[in-house]
Amino acid sequence: MTESVVLVDVSDRIATITLNRPEARNALSRALGNALWDAVGAAGDDSEVDAVVLTGADPAFSAGVDLKEVSGEIPPTDSPRGPGEGPERFDDNGLYRFIPLIPKPIIGAINGVAVTGGLELALQCTFLVASERARFADTHARVGIMPGGGITVLLARHIGLPRAIEMSLTGNFVAADEALHMGLVNHVVAHDALLPFARSLAADIVSNDQAGVRRLLTHYRRIANAATLDEAHLIEGYMAEHWTRDAAALAERRRTVTERGRAQGS
Repeated sequence: MTESVVLVDVSDRIATITLNRPEARNALSRALGNALWDAVGAAGDDSEVDAVVLTGADPAFSAGVDLKEVSGEIPPTDSPRGPGEGPERFDDNGLYRFIPLIPKPIIGAINGVAVTGGLELALQCTFLVASERARFADTHARVGIMPGGGITVLLARHIGLPRAIEMSLTGNFVAADEALHMGLVNHVVAHDALLPFARSLAADIVSNDQAGVRRLLTHYRRIANAATLDEAHLIEGYMAEHWTRDAAALAERRRTVTERGRAQGS
């Protein structure tokens, strides 16, 4: 029996999704892309899931789109899908999404190289943590193709425009510690600690008020599209003024929040 190209494990309200084509460095074939789309969408719909961790089977996170399949060197690994049924370019902003937009955070746990389309996939996560073995590169210019999965926008938002331009024009690899310094990733940890660490962050998110978590996530996505600082403040103010919360539920959570704050602050 052929092993699935995407592995899913759900426990403690966290879905851990693993790209599972290690022999191809988790290159994004059509079959892998479709399976990943389905897995993330299912996690978004699953009432037993509050957070997602996305990683790759060692040694890579993802080497990007499977160019052998794109070029016709190997036959298609899956059938085409209709609009809204798989990875595609969206008409509202032109972004090619590798994963659907879901109302829950997706922590990218980058275990190895994340290159070109693999880097775009990583950038479509909510935030990133990295193994000490992680490496990042945009090799579109080296290959002679143009990006469409948001790398020129999302990479610049993470690390600043000049650094993003340097990565794209040189195609040079960035090591994990440099990615941390740039702000591309939030944390770098020992390789064996990557998944436990990512899941601990997911558990912190799961322990919070989920209505609040999802509203804040939606809000951060909205302010990313704000044209000016004043517009961003206005969006936040509107959210605050129109947010309602059951007083009894708030009282129940207050003691837990206070205890957790004291523990983390000591």
